[in-house]
Amino acid sequence: MSENSIDKDELIRQLLTDRDRLFRENSRLRAAVNADPGSGKQNYQEQLATKDSIINKKEALLEEKNVRIAQLEKQVAYLSRQLYGGKAERYINPNPEARQLDLFEGACLLPGEKEAAIKAEKEIKAEKEARAKRMEKAKNTAVRKSLPENLERKVEHVYPEGYNQEEWELLDEKDPLYTEVLVKEPAKFYVLRTYRHKAIRKADRMIVTADCPTKPIAKSYASSSLLADLMVDKYVDHIPFYRQHKQFERLGVKIPEPTILGWFQQVSDLLMPLHFRLWELMKNTDYLQCDETTLPVVRNDKHKTVKGYLWLVRDPMSGRQYFYWDKGSRSGEVVLKLFHGYQGALQTDGYERYELMEGKKGIILLSCWAHARRKFTDAIKNDKERAENALEQIQLLYDVERQIKEQELSFEDAAALRKRLAYPIMVRLEKWLVTEHAKVIKGSPIETAILYTYKRFNKLSRYHLDGKYNIDNNGIENAARPVAVGRKNYLFCQNDDTAESTAIIYSFMGCCKANGVDFRTWMIYFLDHVHDYDMDYTKDIAELLPDKLKTSGIL
Repeated sequence: MSENSIDKDELIRQLLTDRDRLFRENSRLRAAVNADPGSGKQNYQEQLATKDSIINKKEALLEEKNVRIAQLEKQVAYLSRQLYGGKAERYINPNPEARQLDLFEGACLLPGEKEAAIKAEKEIKAEKEARAKRMEKAKNTAVRKSLPENLERKVEHVYPEGYNQEEWELLDEKDPLYTEVLVKEPAKFYVLRTYRHKAIRKADRMIVTADCPTKPIAKSYASSSLLADLMVDKYVDHIPFYRQHKQFERLGVKIPEPTILGWFQQVSDLLMPLHFRLWELMKNTDYLQCDETTLPVVRNDKHKTVKGYLWLVRDPMSGRQYFYWDKGSRSGEVVLKLFHGYQGALQTDGYERYELMEGKKGIILLSCWAHARRKFTDAIKNDKERAENALEQIQLLYDVERQIKEQELSFEDAAALRKRLAYPIMVRLEKWLVTEHAKVIKGSPIETAILYTYKRFNKLSRYHLDGKYNIDNNGIENAARPVAVGRKNYLFCQNDDTAESTAIIYSFMGCCKANGVDFRTWMIYFLDHVHDYDMDYTKDIAELLPDKLKTSGIL
């Protein structure tokens, strides 16, 4: 028998064996189904349901991971821009051939509106180019500034090697060559002992003792200068009290930390009446800016540190600043309570709680163009063309503001220039927002930017009504920066009382900075004179405000 025939016989035998096995298996399954028809189907359905549940869970988990990855990618992109990107918010299109006018052709503008916008844009750009040429022409080579003349000068003389007055003759005795270096000596403590003498008047034989000098804090050995330095070191230089305690030890003076904390609280108590008076004066103005920033505080009932909010109100006209702490709340109740009775313009960011003031009698809300600009900056990677288009238009508005600042225009002239140049640009931008919103993907960053700007456009565009209004809230955001730097050093406030005291100190520190007054000098003057107002109710404690003292020539 051949090899091929053996292979065929073996193959046939194997096929018959497999068919017989399958037949027996099929018969067994048929018998099981006939015995209980629903069980097989039910088991099969249960297996399918279990598999579907597992698949759904995996798909949901996968979707959740995809969303999380997208969020992390967005955060990484933002942090990369913060670390390595340009920090200036001013937008300059990197493409010099960009045609902004063509991009706005489909905005459904009326012929007059379109012509006014084009004319305003050309004038703004012409002035911008002229300003750039003037700045380039006025640019000088940097030179090292001489040391301030008001500093004390100590003189030393250095003579040539081997110089002897009897054998040598000085050639430059009247006008020698000299160099100057800046020398710093470490701080030092000293004790001021005051003797109070008593004497007898010969006329009536009455014994009189000299009055004890008034101290800022009764029964305390802390002078005004020491208390002022404690406040300056913590809130200006951001050195926590426990570090100051260590510095004092290195200088040979041991002041217990509880004593320092007690002084801090008593200084804030002295400042509190002036703090109330400051807010009364600010509420009588007709233009304020408001913002809020975080300040961690310890909650003993929760046994942990929680995030509280410190409110900041700024008067752009006088530079006065008022920090307010309401148990760390950021609710709308704080807005209503804080601005109860106020009438005037209130400029804020996009926080929705400020909308409670919309429609209040005597209140006009203004929004911040810088916040709208940031939304479009975040959307550049999502929709580069539309985002850059909007940023170009917003940049034109800021170019008008630079023109106002450079020419030092009055409020009336500033309002007139905004009406002539900025308002046509805003009309065109508003209609562009309406047109482009229908074309973008829902939920995308560019749609978020468009909706954010359009929903607030009436409040964004109101700044052109009065020349004293600012285009944005950047001034108050800059005023809040010391809080952000400070909380990175002292980390948190121990309780609500400490947070309220912190708000009081920041208020007057900001007032001093805005008016060019040295905070330490003002604090010493305040502590030396605050008790002059204890019993004399004819005096107004507002006389101690930094801007008042500067105007009167005292500081």
